[in-house]
Amino acid sequence: MILSAGKNGAYAGWRGGNTRNTADMQLSDAFALHKVLSKHSVEYMIIGKGAAIIQGYSSTTQDIDSYPAKQPENRNRLLAALRELGFAFDIETGGIVQCPSANILTGKEFIQLKDPFDLDVIFAPDGFGSYEDALPMKRIVDGLPLMSIEGILITKTAAGRKKDLNDIADLRLFAAWLKQKER
Repeated sequence: MILSAGKNGAYAGWRGGNTRNTADMQLSDAFALHKVLSKHSVEYMIIGKGAAIIQGYSSTTQDIDSYPAKQPENRNRLLAALRELGFAFDIETGGIVQCPSANILTGKEFIQLKDPFDLDVIFAPDGFGSYEDALPMKRIVDGLPLMSIEGILITKTAAGRKKDLNDIADLRLFAAWLKQKER
């Protein structure tokens, strides 16, 4: 089931309802993430294709990309919030520690988490030197802190990955459409 559009035409392409398609990110996960991160006063924004989709871009993605501020206090609050959400850290399997909490606490550039939903924690997205540099690109849409389409274009262009480059032309058209719509 496709969710109905929000006030700004958001959520096109999101799947919702009682069934969970594990290949697609769920809007409910983005709201659950936001609720707990807000409760713990974590400074962050959702970036990447998920942020574009919430703003109305028609596409799908498998995970939520989060960009938290890298200050030590924020990283500590982030770890506590992620544990509350049900993400497991420091699990030893065959003598190897899986998903070490130290990755969050030290601000490792890129961390993939899988359960209870797919979440990438990105402390250093391409195109921005710091979280503070990216703050002018932060937008609030239906209560969710998102990177603007212009900011997403910066990260995808700087990354230069084939899958990102394939999205750039469509994202530019979408950005132009959004600007026209806001006028």
